[in-house]
Amino acid sequence: MTSTTRGVHLRRGDTSLVVRLDPTELPCILHWGPDLGETAVEHVPDLLRSLEMPSLDGPIYQHSWASVLPQQTSGWVGRPGLLGSRDGQAWALTFDSVDHTVTESTDRTRLTSVALDGPAEVEVTTEIELFGNGLLRMRASVRNLAETPYEVTLLEPALPVPGEADELLDMAGRHAHERTPQRHAFTQGQHVREAWGGRPGHDSATVLCAGRPGFGFRTGRVWGVHLGWSGNQVLCAESSFTGWKLLRGGELLMPGEIVLGHDETYASPWLYASWGEGLDAFSGRFHEHLRARDVHPRRERPVLLNTWEAVYFDMDTDKLIELAERAAELGVERYVLDDGWFKGRRDATSSLGDWVVDEDVFPDGLTPLVKTVQGLGMEFGLWFEPEMVSLDSDVAREHPEWILGTHAGPGISSRNQHVLDLSNPDAWDHVFGQISALVDRYDIAYIKWDHNRALTGAGRGRDHRPAVHLQTLAAYRLMDALRAEHPGLEIESCCGGGGRLDLGVLERTDRAWVSDCIDAHEGHRLVRWTGLTLPPELMGTHVGASADHTTGRRHTLRFRAGTAIWGHLGIERDLTTMPEDEREELRAWIALHKRFRGLLHSGRVVRADTVPGGLQLDGAVAPDGREALFRVSALDHTLGQPAGRIRFPGLTPETAYRVTPVPLSVSPKDRPRPAWYDGGTVMSGRLLDEVGIIAPLLEADDLVIVHLVAEVA
Repeated sequence: MTSTTRGVHLRRGDTSLVVRLDPTELPCILHWGPDLGETAVEHVPDLLRSLEMPSLDGPIYQHSWASVLPQQTSGWVGRPGLLGSRDGQAWALTFDSVDHTVTESTDRTRLTSVALDGPAEVEVTTEIELFGNGLLRMRASVRNLAETPYEVTLLEPALPVPGEADELLDMAGRHAHERTPQRHAFTQGQHVREAWGGRPGHDSATVLCAGRPGFGFRTGRVWGVHLGWSGNQVLCAESSFTGWKLLRGGELLMPGEIVLGHDETYASPWLYASWGEGLDAFSGRFHEHLRARDVHPRRERPVLLNTWEAVYFDMDTDKLIELAERAAELGVERYVLDDGWFKGRRDATSSLGDWVVDEDVFPDGLTPLVKTVQGLGMEFGLWFEPEMVSLDSDVAREHPEWILGTHAGPGISSRNQHVLDLSNPDAWDHVFGQISALVDRYDIAYIKWDHNRALTGAGRGRDHRPAVHLQTLAAYRLMDALRAEHPGLEIESCCGGGGRLDLGVLERTDRAWVSDCIDAHEGHRLVRWTGLTLPPELMGTHVGASADHTTGRRHTLRFRAGTAIWGHLGIERDLTTMPEDEREELRAWIALHKRFRGLLHSGRVVRADTVPGGLQLDGAVAPDGREALFRVSALDHTLGQPAGRIRFPGLTPETAYRVTPVPLSVSPKDRPRPAWYDGGTVMSGRLLDEVGIIAPLLEADDLVIVHLVAEVA
């Protein structure tokens, strides 16, 4: 440590960030986590000195501070934070000067560090932002100051976690089975999760968390990161023999993808980071951040009907109008026409990229359907897959150079489709023009934006250079341009289900399709773990047919609807063939969702750890703590009958709550019921959390919803 080395202490949202600053080195984070208090700043110099690292292995490792971009020139021998070169030169940066600046605004504190390597003619900037709720995000950028090109091959900001963080958590999955949690020890070496498909993917890690062994939703300190980027990406946990444990992430770059000309800059995606006493606190910071976005939807989330599992490609105007009429009778507020409406699209083998209405199916266009939908008081939404193209399409025949591929051609198809090169301005203009014209013509309020093919072998059509980075940015620009051109237009991010739910795409969309699987049993896992980053109002959750179209499982309407109301509710089944008694029950569930959606879509998400075997407890607590809604679900047969006590976390300890079951959610079967079912019971938040109430008798794939309201003093 030199005499000019100093430290800064940033504080926001019960979070402290202590950073070591040196005039010739990038920032090094020494503490990220619980608030250290106002007086901690007085002791930062002593803290810096106390954390100087002795080493038996010599001076290299003794000085191997893990900066926010770990560098070999600082003695770091692990995974580097920055790799680049100028034709094999200027690959090991040593900074002549680093200027550090702290700025304050109403919603965040920012530390900006600008580092210059004069001989290499490279400038590196790091930005760390600490938001008012304690969420942190960081990114880095590289600027080429020379006349000759500079190639960046890796740029991955890193955050340290304490030695006590000995257990890792991330997600695994596949199509229609996303976000399955997996845990393992945080051992020496690297745990690396890469996505090379041009999107996070159905197997996306989503988050990479490190915490005290056994951490849960309510207990156990945990730290974690998420990358706000919709293209190729990596998350990595690294434990070094020098004592450092790092969480890091960035964009995965193809050869030659980022070559900077004079005065050009490449910026990494934002790496978001949160910590908490349990995963509820960790995820709560993400929820608050997303709800504070300028683009966050401020009106109530309309209940929607999606036509996909109702009709698939078998479309005709009369059937679709009848479906709209049945939907309006039930209280649906938005009608979304899914895949199959455009020119020649009778199945999944053709027509992507030709975004014009199929006159053979709709001789009068969509006008009769749209007028009916809007006349019934519903908004009209339409499905697009703007980034994709079918070889059997007019646009592909006229412009084969608009298709991403390699020198060998467009490569392997997936779902009979390929990727349109949106980095080509002419292709981008074509898609924007066709979609924008339809939005204008039909007063479209909502776009379901799908993405069903991974970007493998994705080179630009005109020269075959790697294109995933440019394609991702072009997709962002397309979304932004459509929203700017059509104020109030909402977009749903769908990616063959839940393959693209990152905060990069969420900065410009209003809903995320969690999975193509709408099986209610699976839905409990999907919503619970997708909720590590997304609040309920951004997660599309649908009521499907009694026999799920993906898994074949059969569930009662009560279980399906009681699962789906926990997010942004949608209906996805043929209402024209639905028995009258089921329609009436579904109408009641839609009304129930409307009654509670304000609470569900603004409340703090709580998930219990202390639940009897076979049960799952999920809840939402109002911001003022005076109301809560919990769902008790049996996802398997319980060993005990009753299973035991259920305890309700997240309540105000000294507030008295009246606890009652929601009648619509109670099984009509004749079985013994807990005494608290009749008229409810009144208990304090502390009693409900520490002691609880007896669990209801539930069969496998069954649930009951419990309403808690503060008693008026």
